[in-house]
Amino acid sequence: MRAADRMVARTFRGGGAWLGVLATTAIGGALLQLLLPYVMGRTVDTLVTGGAQRNGWLIACTAVIAGIVICESLGIWATGATSAQATARLRRSVLSHVLGTGPAMTRRLPEGDLVTRLGMNTEEAGRAPESLITTAALLLPTAGSLVALALIDPWLPFTLLAGLVLISLVLRAFLRDTTTLAGGYQKVQGDIASRLLDALGGARTIAAAGTTTAETRRVLAPLPTLREHGMGLWRANARAGVQAGLAIPLLEVAVLAVGGLRLASGDLTVGELYAAARYVVLGAGFSAALGHVGRLARARAAAGRVAEILAGPPVTHGERTLPAGPGTLEFRGVALGDAALDLDLVLPGGGATAVVGRSGTGKSLLAALAGRLVDPERGTVLLDGVPLRELPRDELRRAIGFAFERPTLVGAPLDESTLEDALALGLPEHDHEAVHAAATSARADTFIRQLPDGYATPLQDAPMSGGEKQRIGLARAFAQGRRLLILDDATSSLDTVTEYQVGEALISRMRGRTRLIVAHRAGTAARADRVIWLEDGRVRAYEPHGVLWADPEYRAVFQDGSGDG
Repeated sequence: MRAADRMVARTFRGGGAWLGVLATTAIGGALLQLLLPYVMGRTVDTLVTGGAQRNGWLIACTAVIAGIVICESLGIWATGATSAQATARLRRSVLSHVLGTGPAMTRRLPEGDLVTRLGMNTEEAGRAPESLITTAALLLPTAGSLVALALIDPWLPFTLLAGLVLISLVLRAFLRDTTTLAGGYQKVQGDIASRLLDALGGARTIAAAGTTTAETRRVLAPLPTLREHGMGLWRANARAGVQAGLAIPLLEVAVLAVGGLRLASGDLTVGELYAAARYVVLGAGFSAALGHVGRLARARAAAGRVAEILAGPPVTHGERTLPAGPGTLEFRGVALGDAALDLDLVLPGGGATAVVGRSGTGKSLLAALAGRLVDPERGTVLLDGVPLRELPRDELRRAIGFAFERPTLVGAPLDESTLEDALALGLPEHDHEAVHAAATSARADTFIRQLPDGYATPLQDAPMSGGEKQRIGLARAFAQGRRLLILDDATSSLDTVTEYQVGEALISRMRGRTRLIVAHRAGTAARADRVIWLEDGRVRAYEPHGVLWADPEYRAVFQDGSGDG
């Protein structure tokens, strides 16, 4: 749990100024609680004896109670503000890491599980500062009660100390058990979220197959395990509550018995006995930390799951700039996974290269490596002689444009983003002419201008087919990639005529850029200068399409449809 504890410590830095307010009110309230029995005891003594200072002690008692109320009120406000700020800062940091890592993150953790960790788990981890501070503040009255009892009578603190040892053992066991159970509960929540996300992604297939009932059972299959962990949490809480709760009345009886004997012998006054009884309740009030310890246990478990997201090495960038060049792309001894992909080849600058192969041979992985969406485990990917790792993020993204099979259209905030914003995503400067020219090359300009507001149409008011979305994605890549264009199955939803027109634009209008095209149609491969034929993660051949077409196994890649994706 060291990673979890480090993550909990990190949430303290995200609590902001309200964390100081929370600490001040918690400590101040604890000190006032500690002072209250003494003030009340002196007040009782002056009222019993009719002392002249009774009005002063009544005022002091009222002031202490008012201070406690003020501290508790401010503490409630500070608790919410601290947790919200810590959660927000942690969530932004983790989200930035996830998006910066790219596809490598979703290969390590399922998407639904990631959503759970970024959502519920960061929120629970963000409550750690409040739980720790409140629990620590409860130690002050406990320690002060021991000192106060010792000052009243040296025999009294030993009784309280024995009870506190028992309560501490109960809380320690509760923290250990609850952390384990909460971690299991949160893990099952992530599993259910992953199953649900998979089902939502295949909703049309499920509806068409009529397997709604079976899919519902699959998504909810982990519920019995979730219930088991939930019942375990309830039983642990109930057991600890009963054990800690029994200590308070027993301690009161024991201290009152000892105090009564001392009162009978004349060693204590009535007010001192009353104060001793109050200090016992206050000291044993450490058992009230049970709820805070439970929240801390859940926060630690959640922090451990959040820390797993950050366990991978962060994506770093260099400071080198690209020299003038045609966009030569080189894979130098590149390997990823257990022989999942093994590459050693050079793509000439300014040329068009198609990537073909059966499903699962690593076509999309090669494309991701070429644009540094994924880093190789061994070897180096270079663009015009510069390793991609050594380029600044902005220069890397200006040099390389990506188009995907299922593009996600984002721009400004969703309620403000327009089609032009989506097309210009990632551009350092909004160049209207360049964006419109890219849309024309991708055969998107015509249908965009037919919309009521043309390029200014809000995304939420522009329903598009799969092919139209792909054309928007292509246009965005054309507008961005100044040296290298990577098309990862980006024309699969286009009709034959549109795909041919886009292919011609790639060949004729993009000759100043290197083009890497993951292809599943023979016509697309035929228009490329050369073809990388992948088989079992390795390059089987790197030749023009016309040369490879003589091989029946190469033709089979397209004829049986296994070259898709």
